Amino acid sequence: MTTHAGPALAGRREWTAFTVLLLPLLLVSMDVSVLFFAIPSISESLHVTGAQQLWIFDIYAFALSGLLITMGSLGDRIGRRRLLLAGAAAFGAASVAAAYAPNAPMLIAARAVLGIGGATLMPSTMALVREMFRDDRQRSKAIGIWSGVMAGGIALGSVLGGLLLEHFWWGSVFLVNVPAMALLLVLAPFLVPESKNPAPGRFDLLSVPLSMAAVLPVTYGMKRIAADNAVDAVAAGTVAAGLLVGWVFVRRQRRHPHALLGRDLFRHRLFGAGITVNTIAAFGMMGSSFFTTQYLQGVLGKGPLEAALWSIAPSVAIGTAGPVATAVAQRVQKAYVIAAGFVVAAAGFGLLALAGPDDLWTTLIAAAVVGCGIITVMALVSDLALSTTPVAKAGTAASLLESGQEFGGALGMAVFGSVGTAVYRADVPPALPADLPRPAADAAAETLGQAVGAARALPGALADTVLTAARDAFVHGMHVAAVAGGVVFLLASALAARTLRTSEQRAGATTEPREPAGVTR
Repeated sequence: MTTHAGPALAGRREWTAFTVLLLPLLLVSMDVSVLFFAIPSISESLHVTGAQQLWIFDIYAFALSGLLITMGSLGDRIGRRRLLLAGAAAFGAASVAAAYAPNAPMLIAARAVLGIGGATLMPSTMALVREMFRDDRQRSKAIGIWSGVMAGGIALGSVLGGLLLEHFWWGSVFLVNVPAMALLLVLAPFLVPESKNPAPGRFDLLSVPLSMAAVLPVTYGMKRIAADNAVDAVAAGTVAAGLLVGWVFVRRQRRHPHALLGRDLFRHRLFGAGITVNTIAAFGMMGSSFFTTQYLQGVLGKGPLEAALWSIAPSVAIGTAGPVATAVAQRVQKAYVIAAGFVVAAAGFGLLALAGPDDLWTTLIAAAVVGCGIITVMALVSDLALSTTPVAKAGTAASLLESGQEFGGALGMAVFGSVGTAVYRADVPPALPADLPRPAADAAAETLGQAVGAARALPGALADTVLTAARDAFVHGMHVAAVAGGVVFLLASALAARTLRTSEQRAGATTEPREPAGVTR
């Protein structure tokens, strides 16, 4: 009788290497939010203009999202560990440059390099996880931890930034990256194995600008819609242009013999379905964050640092959701656990729709429930999608998953923000006193933040009236958006249960080839 052994189990060395790989992941996710408290000090020290301030925030995300696909494919060709080390060196050097930037343009340039470094680090770490953990159970566990660390890093970034600024100057929020990157550069060559595509073919240079020209306009347009809470001609035009270039990019990938992506990635329907489901999950994650962060500060009146500290409470629960979900998925088909994750997130949105203008704990619990459901989805979908991916294309596959998350997050901010703002602007004007000065009335009718600012210049009773109207309108908008989000996630649950279950059955429990171990009689 012939028997076949499964993939070799990862040992202590691989798990130690995995711990090292969590360092860049944590720092890249923290860098998304670490500037929240530092920007006032930066603006004062470097005399930053309004346009420069926006670029300081946004250039990191633009560079990161625009280069993910390119860097994922490059790592498959030159080696994921090599790209990881190059990205870590660039990230550390750019952190030092940002900390000591003498002016705003230099800081913007340093942030751009940080984004480039982040684009090398994120797909490289996930691709290396795919390489080191060939066993299904171990890989699922590792990706669950990976997802939890990524989610926790975003919340930790704002808190760490606030704490550092209590004792040090604004550059400290960048210098905190340096020791971790130095440790990675020292340990990774000894612990992390090198891996790459043994037959990558020629590098498709033309696809690099095409991929960037597809991703960047869409990301910029979605961010503009989220910031302005309106779809103007510029935002619509840039999104349309990005989608058009994206169509050209996809056609090239389907026809070119050495395309960045390659048709073999989509051989299993599970991979494409996984990217779609992952994008929907990111859509809900960023959409809910749009309201909860503003609720803590604008509605409850908490300061930025206090609001960030309160946000740790749901983050603790969210950080454990990935590992717990992967443990459950060892006993239940992953498609059903993913569908259940969407239902949990929908329940969180339902709870958010019940929060009143003074319901701190209801809002925090709702945020925790939404986050746990979404991280459950992201962790398991990432595992399912990577399980169908050839190891040689793991970096490219990871970059596509990350790109989907970036797009979904930008779309969530734009859609949820637009829905909430539409309700807010419909509710506030009729609720304002007739004798309110016109400038204050116009400001209050725009956004909650402007209403809070306008109220500071008004006498007590009138200020209270304006704040009450604005806060009630914001909460009403949050309720409408939460109900819509809950409906979307219930539909996504049904879609995931049907599509992923069918695709998972076709792909099999794993696509990892079984190597003959020997023959016994």
